[in-house]
Amino acid sequence: MIVWINGAYGSGKSTCTYELNKRLPNSFVYDPENIGYFIRKNIPLDLHEPNFQDHTQWRIFNYEMLKYLSSAYQGTILVPMTLIKRQYYDEIIGRLIMDGIQVNHFILYAEKETIERRLKKRFERGTWAKSQIEQCIYAFNHIITEEKITTDDKGIDQLVEEIAYQSNLDLIKDSRGAFKKIIDRYTTTLKQIKF
Repeated sequence: MIVWINGAYGSGKSTCTYELNKRLPNSFVYDPENIGYFIRKNIPLDLHEPNFQDHTQWRIFNYEMLKYLSSAYQGTILVPMTLIKRQYYDEIIGRLIMDGIQVNHFILYAEKETIERRLKKRFERGTWAKSQIEQCIYAFNHIITEEKITTDDKGIDQLVEEIAYQSNLDLIKDSRGAFKKIIDRYTTTLKQIKF
């Protein structure tokens, strides 16, 4: 099974994904962004698209990798990635579903003010992520709308449990103390900061 966690940049996708990974035995985090960075490092600058998702190769490679993983890996594949264009959703998630692969897709949905506050916590002001907020909110209200989970008033633990429940996944008990959870989540957040 693939659990795809969608949402605006700063909505908590990565934090949720890595928390799920800690509590789901036999799970693996697959990050499609890595393919974007690979493409950017391996083509001339004048061929760069403003958004690496606009490279056809990004969509093809991620579809192929997820198809391969779903057949070769017997655990749960966790994918944190914002997708707001229906075409791109169809080219990756839609194709996987057409192949008979179970993809549980969730949108972590929040109001603009909530997302801005979260991005400030990541020290992202005036960034590309912030400039995409309204476009993401529009897309999740009008283009890709299925399985929205409103996150404005929910903590990470609640989101993790809701995703697991809706995906029929059994979480192990979280034996970390409050301080360890904070450190783990802070570390995940730091990894998401793009300079």
